[in-house]
Parts: sequence; structure tokens; C-alpha cells
Amino acid sequence: MKPDYKNWMPKGMIWSFLGGAIGCGIIAIVLNLLLNGTLRTVLTVIFALLAIIFCGLTIWMALMHRAFSYDGKRQMSRQIIEGTAAYVKLPRGGRCLDVGCGSGALAIAVAKRNPQAEIVGIDRWGKEYASFSRKLCENNARAEGVKNTAFQQGDATRLEFADEAFDAVVSNYVYHNIPGDRQQYLLETLRTLKKGGAFALHDIFSQSKYGDMQAFVKQLRDMGYQKVELIDTTDGKFMTKFEAGWMALSGSALLTGIK
Repeated sequence: MKPDYKNWMPKGMIWSFLGGAIGCGIIAIVLNLLLNGTLRTVLTVIFALLAIIFCGLTIWMALMHRAFSYDGKRQMSRQIIEGTAAYVKLPRGGRCLDVGCGSGALAIAVAKRNPQAEIVGIDRWGKEYASFSRKLCENNARAEGVKNTAFQQGDATRLEFADEAFDAVVSNYVYHNIPGDRQQYLLETLRTLKKGGAFALHDIFSQSKYGDMQAFVKQLRDMGYQKVELIDTTDGKFMTKFEAGWMALSGSALLTGIK
């Protein structure tokens, strides 16, 4: 049995935009044949431009899918997951929380590195990523021979765990997808971390999505966190700056440290 971690750029999304490109192209042709005068010109141009835009987005998404594929040559997803998991070392009997576990990849990677600990993965598994599910996570853990994981539905903005319930918390590309105060979501996750526990949170920490992250790092230090680092992952650590640019991942970084 082989694990199936899916792809962060789902094929369904690619096919949807391809369908939009074809549909708009067909409409442009039909309007050009049926209408006359200025209206024909205006509507034909509008739908032709929409077809071009959808076609461009389809190509971009296909390239993203190829780069993130676990089975392809680049395997960026695997590099990010393994790189993030490497920051977590759990004590015997310790617990780690993976916020937004998706297909279970990060939780399983942490579990494999820390077989003496328990890793809990939570996710809302919304319709945007319908191919991701709790069952998929459990199947992937089984395929990897991992027995120290547990998966459950949860809300990253309001975690149903007590303060200082975990020895480590991790996450990958989650919070930027949630509208609202993303720095507050980080604090909600860190609320569940024990004193002395480690965290490794990877996301697109751009100014437009998060505000001033350097000020947030200082805030954590002022709150008494022993160590806090914001590590750029677009300098060759997980991807190049060129890759980050065309994939709209500029600002990707690891927020790591010890509480």
C-alpha cells in the first residue's frame, strides 16, 4: 500500500479553469457568428480575453501541480514537509499538534522521527480541498507503518485543547488561507504549547497577509519565549526566490523556536 498525500494544487481546480477557458472560447466564437455590429465586437473581445486569462491560469496551476507532486522530479512538497518536521524533537510520551494536517503528511513525518511520542492532526477538511479527509490521513499513516498518530476535525481559529497541552506544535501553509487576524491565529496555536516546548510553523508570512512579522517575533520574545526565529525558506532552503515568485509563494518562511 502506497501513501497518497494528494497535491496542494488539486487536479479538480486545474480542470475547472481549463473548462472555463474552453467555455469562454466557445462563447466568443458563437457570439461572433450570431451577432452583428458593436455588440458582437464587444462581447466577443470580452469572452476571448476571459478565455486567454483562464488558459493562463490553467497553465500556471498545472506547473504548480507538477512542482508540488510527491511523485514528480521537483517534489517541493516533500522537501517542505521533511524540512519542517526536522525542527521537532519530542520527549518519550510527548505530544505534538499539527494544525491543518490536510492529508496527514506533516503529522506522519513528525511521527516517523518521534516514534516514542503521539502526534495529533486536526483539520476542517473543507470543500475547497474535498479530496483531503480524516480517512485519507489514517490510510496514509497505515501505509507508512505509523501507529502514533491520531486525526480529528478541528478549527484552527478556536482550538479545542487546553493551554499547554502539547510538547510541540507544527503547521504548514494553513493560516494564510484563513481570513482575519492571522497573528492571532498563531497565538491561538502557541497557546496550546507547553513551557519549554518547540514550534515549527511554515506559511506565507508576507506583509500583506500577516502584517509586520518582525514585530510579532519581538512580541513573542517579550512574552517570555526562550527562542524565536523567522527563517526565510525562499533562499534555497525549500525553494529558490524565482520559484517563490512565479508560484506566488514569496514570503514563505518558518517561524520556529521554544516557548
